[in-house]
Amino acid sequence: MATVIPSTTITDNVRLSHLAALDVKGADAEKFLQGQTSAQVSLADGEFAPLTCFCTPKGRMLANGQLLRLNAEHFRLILSTSLVASLAAHLNKFAAFYRAELVHNTEVTFIGASDNASSLATSLNVTLPEKPFAQSVNNLTSVIRVPGEMPRWLFCVSDASSLSVVDDEPQKAAWQLEDIRSGIAWLTEAQQDHFLPQMLNWEALGGVSFKKGCYTGQEVVARAHFRGQVKKRLVHAELKANTLPDVGASITNEVDKALGEVVTSVRKDNDSVELLAVMSTKAVEEAMSLYWEGSTVTLLPLPYPLERLDPEQQAASIKS
Repeated sequence: MATVIPSTTITDNVRLSHLAALDVKGADAEKFLQGQTSAQVSLADGEFAPLTCFCTPKGRMLANGQLLRLNAEHFRLILSTSLVASLAAHLNKFAAFYRAELVHNTEVTFIGASDNASSLATSLNVTLPEKPFAQSVNNLTSVIRVPGEMPRWLFCVSDASSLSVVDDEPQKAAWQLEDIRSGIAWLTEAQQDHFLPQMLNWEALGGVSFKKGCYTGQEVVARAHFRGQVKKRLVHAELKANTLPDVGASITNEVDKALGEVVTSVRKDNDSVELLAVMSTKAVEEAMSLYWEGSTVTLLPLPYPLERLDPEQQAASIKS
């Protein structure tokens, strides 16, 4: 990705190979997931696809993703390809006690669309949802409206053999740049067991239900929220550089003290990079000067407030 400049828009149906599908099936699929994930699983009803995450007992994220319901006994988790195997291995330790199975569904093709979304939806005989996190589904396809300024839809297609789909790197970069501008960071293998959900602003995006019962890590996540103990937050920033910083690269002050770390980044043009980084809230509040390897890092506004957004509220707004 270091040499790729994003397209200014998404004109083609682009294959998003960095995403994967982990299917959870069975009579106890909902009950099983309810005890493992931060989402209120019943809200995933085929019309609303909530963000969610899976945590260690210490509240650190093993994976984050989006939860879809395909039918009464079939859920699909969309997450980073790099995390499917490890998350499945972790969850299988608990799935053995339920009538539920986990399957990495490699037959699903993820397609990002914007300008061409309407015609793609027509060809797949699926309704194009209008509101962010809304889902439409038929027997072969699910489609989700993605949040952000650019109108975008994520299609999950069981059979894409008859579709025109491109593997265009500038189009993929444009998709990932819009994720950054939407303030959404998808965890990868390099960042596993590292962040509390709040450090990725997950509760501000509706990715944590504080109204559900227990799940692994729930006590730590709830304590951090109600006691205001989160001292690091996800920020959107711009960097004047012609190379991408590594995942985990330090953001420092003028005396090279680490104040944060890069989560994801994409080239904006030949001379600048946009990124998401987990930063010290003190550094942000005090408007400290920030640098990556001597280059200035400029903070940009996020498109959402840093306050709790209940997924129950999101679900109700989609149906209103």
